[in-house]
Formats: sequence, structure tokens, C-alpha cells
Amino acid sequence: MYLAPIIYAAVSSLSTIRRSGLGLTAPTKVFDPLGNYTRALHDDAFIGSLGRVALFGVVQVPVMLGLALGLALLLDAKSARGKGFFRLAGFLPYAVPGVSAALIWSFMYSPLSSPVNRLLAHAGVTMPFFGSDVVLWSVANIVTWSWAGYNTIIIYAALQSIPAEVLEAARVDGAGAFRTAWSIKVPAVRGALVLTTVFSVIGSAQLFNEPAVLQPVSAGSISSAFTPIMSAQSAVAAGNYPYAAAQSVILALLVGVVSITFFKITGRRESA
Repeated sequence: MYLAPIIYAAVSSLSTIRRSGLGLTAPTKVFDPLGNYTRALHDDAFIGSLGRVALFGVVQVPVMLGLALGLALLLDAKSARGKGFFRLAGFLPYAVPGVSAALIWSFMYSPLSSPVNRLLAHAGVTMPFFGSDVVLWSVANIVTWSWAGYNTIIIYAALQSIPAEVLEAARVDGAGAFRTAWSIKVPAVRGALVLTTVFSVIGSAQLFNEPAVLQPVSAGSISSAFTPIMSAQSAVAAGNYPYAAAQSVILALLVGVVSITFFKITGRRESA
């Protein structure tokens, strides 16, 4: 179930689609191991989508996980009240399907119906949510809203595994709440942070639902190749399955390299 699609995509990517000059005959597949990969690496739209997703991950993932860590620490604080309510409230956005969340936020972003811009209008300010320089962060806001609570629960669960004796010893030694959080709690949830970071990086590479839903109302700022998955989907829609497979293989390899490198770096730090 796992290997068959990967093998099929890798094999498909080794062929190219050839059409006759007049296009009157059915297209044929020709074995060309490097053809699709060469085309993909020279495709400005596809390379641009990789760079866009990389920028998205570099900015959005740390912001989201920093927010999740902060919320988890607040929930774990001894003085916190209503923990059950806030855990449920933080997790609820994750329970909303990604497409539904994007539809909700498209209403919030729309120039015609945005309540945010209606409020800002009183101050003479308008937020161009679908501006070419802003739309990526509009998408990032939706992803952060959807996944921050989910990551909060994972980190909070890791915080619950810290022995009470360790926290009590820190309190007896005179460590305040901030010192305890920084010196004991954060190092104790390093494994959870590594796990959520890798999952978030993979999720960033798979970005599709949110920009795809926003595309029709984005006034052209979200193209059909806005993300690598959208670019591959466009190739599928054009009937060029081998080229879409090549794009998918390139994306998978890049994500694999980043994930393995991150695991090695964090593993060395823990060993040190």
C-alpha cells in the first residue's frame, strides 16, 4: 500500500509524452529517463513553487510551533484554570476540515465581505489579503489557525510526562516559573518539538487545500503552480502524468533530505 504508488510514480516519471506535430494522433510514451526531470528543473513556475513553499516553511513553521509551545506552557502552568476548556478550544480548529477552513477564511479575506477590512476602514486602512506580496502569509495564517492547537496538545502531553519531583526540586531551589519553563520544561519536550517540526515541514511541502480553495477569489495572485502539488495537479489535468510524477518525485526527495538532515542535526545536539 505504501510502496506501490511510490514505485509507480518513479517508473512513470522515466517516460515522456510525445505528440505529433498536428496533434491528430494519440500521444505516445517514450522512455526518456532524464527528460521530465530536466524539464522540471528548468520550469520557472515549478522552481518558483518550490521556493515559495520553502519560504513558507521557514517562516510559518517556527511561528506556529513557537505559538504552540507558548500555549502548551500556559496550559501546563500550575496557576492555569479551565484547562479542559482551553485544550478543547485550541483543538477545535484542527477538527474543521482544511477545505471548510479555507472557505471560512476566504470570506474573512474577501474585499467585499471582509469584516476585518470593515473594522480597519474606520481608521482609513485596508489590508490587501490577496495582494501578491501578502497572499502567501494569508495562506500561512489559515494553516497556523488550523494546526497550532493540534501541536499544542502534542507538546502539552509531553509536558505531562515530566516527573513532579523534578519540578518540585526546581521550586525548592528557588527557580521561578520562567526559569523552570526554560531550563526544565522546554528541554524535556525536545522530542515532541522535533516530531512536530518534521510533521510541519512535510505538511508545508504538501500545501494544497488552502491555496486551491482561495485561488478562484484571489484575483490571480494564486496561480495554478502556486505550490509544487498544485503544479503537479496542473500537469495531471493536462494529461501529462509522467511530468506530474517527476515533479512529485523531486518534491519527495527534497522533503526526505530536509527531514533526514534535521533529524541528524537534532540527534547530534541531544548526544552532545
